[in-house]
Amino acid sequence: FNDIEHVVEFCEKWTARRDALNYEIDGVVVKIDRFDQQDELGVTAKEPRWAVAYKFPAREATTTLNEIIVNVGRTGVIKPEAVLEPVHIGGVTVSQATLHNEDYIRDRDIRVGDRVVVKRAGDVIPQVVRPITEARTGGEVQWSFPDSCPACGSEIVRLDGEADYYCLATDCPAQFIRLVEHFVSRDAMDIEGLGEKVAVQLVDAGLVTSLADLYRIEVEDLLNLERFAEKSARNLVDAIAASAHRPLSRVLYALGIRHVGQTVAELIVEHFASLDAIAAATADDLEAIDGIGAVIAESVVDWFQREHNRQLIHNLKQEGVNAQRFPEEAPPDDQEAAPAAGKTFVLTGSLPTLTRSDATSLIKEAGGRVTSSVSGNTDYLVVGANPGSKYDEASERGIPMLDEEELQAFLKGNTGDST
Repeated sequence: FNDIEHVVEFCEKWTARRDALNYEIDGVVVKIDRFDQQDELGVTAKEPRWAVAYKFPAREATTTLNEIIVNVGRTGVIKPEAVLEPVHIGGVTVSQATLHNEDYIRDRDIRVGDRVVVKRAGDVIPQVVRPITEARTGGEVQWSFPDSCPACGSEIVRLDGEADYYCLATDCPAQFIRLVEHFVSRDAMDIEGLGEKVAVQLVDAGLVTSLADLYRIEVEDLLNLERFAEKSARNLVDAIAASAHRPLSRVLYALGIRHVGQTVAELIVEHFASLDAIAAATADDLEAIDGIGAVIAESVVDWFQREHNRQLIHNLKQEGVNAQRFPEEAPPDDQEAAPAAGKTFVLTGSLPTLTRSDATSLIKEAGGRVTSSVSGNTDYLVVGANPGSKYDEASERGIPMLDEEELQAFLKGNTGDST
């Protein structure tokens, strides 16, 4: 389409026609088609700015709320969940749905025994929307948050300024299982073959009572567990050993510190070269990092001040888990020997053999930075086929340009003259 009005019309048409298909769809992807405009719009850390999903209104159904239970997350957060009479919504049978928090339940006066409206938010996550008050019989029961953690019996508290309750016990088994699942996940330590079921097995069997215990597991320990034979046990032990050499930012993210996601972990590691240095940082030190505010800083400081967490770091290091920053994680100014140290690159057009993410990774590994737009700080423009407006802007500024072959040579330290 040449204008947004026709895009809107198309989306509205498919909102009405979605049931005519013999498979489920939950929306329409809208994207800018021209490569030069895609280049100009750029990307964020996780998604392109030149594409967006128009999501259809969530499908809804009515059913009975039989019970409200609470679950414990890896950070100790206590979340209420509705146990429902099973109901079919958009091709899926839903028997449980989120209720978010105590305020959500109270503000909507949701009661056990209510007929409720349930939707799949984004056609994925089941959620209780509201009670059908006119269907009440008088037998419905108001619900209140429990006083103690369902997993360990410890007192739970609602922190100032937050909607959620937390179990603050450091030995809560439910928190620990969730933490192990997070620690071994793909974006964290990426231990192949160690999923949710195996994590529960290891904890229930007493093989893992601390994250450091993962690195003490031997083949013989696993042979006593269901679904483990010699080969699968050896593969898992080898995968655990290999994970000890993950970059520091992955290790930091894997620890499960509240508010520390992948991007925040990378930012922190750019400024601190080891787990010991991070542990010694003050809130002011952390807030000085662009992109980190008071809440994140206080969360990190609090985590490292707790004695059992300091002991965990010590034990992980004892088991050989990496606690030092890799050269490619350091800010460019610290990578003095790297070919692209301190240099800023911008990419435009399609390269012959490298994807944009591949080229970006190579540049970062060589100590350089990649930005989405040309500026006075740009040192090189990497040019592929069908370059966009960045080419013209770089030409006007007299910025040196590299094709893929020249970029590869530059990053290997073979710096010739480029124009």
